[in-house]
Amino acid sequence: MSPFIAEFLGTLILILLGTSVVANVTLPATHAQKQGSPFLMITTGWAWAVFCGVALAAPYSGAHLNPAVSLGLVLAGRFDAQMLPIYLAAQMAGAIAGAALTYIFYWMHIRLQGDEAAIRGCFCNAPALTSVPHNLFSEALATAVLVGVALFLAGPKLEIVGQTTRVVGLGSVGALPVALLVWGIGLSLGGTTGYAINPARDLAPRLVYVLFRGKKAEADWSYAWIPVVGPLLGAALVGLLYSIFIG
Repeated sequence: MSPFIAEFLGTLILILLGTSVVANVTLPATHAQKQGSPFLMITTGWAWAVFCGVALAAPYSGAHLNPAVSLGLVLAGRFDAQMLPIYLAAQMAGAIAGAALTYIFYWMHIRLQGDEAAIRGCFCNAPALTSVPHNLFSEALATAVLVGVALFLAGPKLEIVGQTTRVVGLGSVGALPVALLVWGIGLSLGGTTGYAINPARDLAPRLVYVLFRGKKAEADWSYAWIPVVGPLLGAALVGLLYSIFIG
């Protein structure tokens, strides 16, 4: 499997399962919604979504599944910058496909939801309290924790085995530590913005939401840049610090 296909499929699984757990506890008439919608279920669902995505992609691409992670690793000197565009394209394409599958899977329940903001919330993030500086800081710090800890879990690098190019990295020590890392971030730092910590995780599903909802969509574009810029800033800072003091 090529790194592009691995990142595409891994990100697809990540977004499909992650957005679906939010839909499951939010939309009317689902079994989970009838029993309440605990934040713990959402954070756990996202953690296992990460586990599945990493387990699938790790042997073939290093399982970044996140443009911020890829950027941070490049700046840390732990990943080939020439492969960055390939990874970003695969991650965005996979996230779009995963979000689209979630919408199709839950479309009957989406029709029963009269609150457009709740529908949007199945796909993308919104702040608990609106403050541009604080929301940006929240996303940057949570992503800095993600990338910083991940750098010590495994050091991504490019390996040439015979005629085969293989990228190993975040998932090379197993998917479980990465899943537990994301779970911990969600439980501790997820209460302010919903912890996108991944530009593809928010932007791609937001685009899918707008595409499927059409004129009904309330995309909240005034906030949409924060889950993109915040994670990139946090990852870039950690990557640079790692390259200066450790790399």
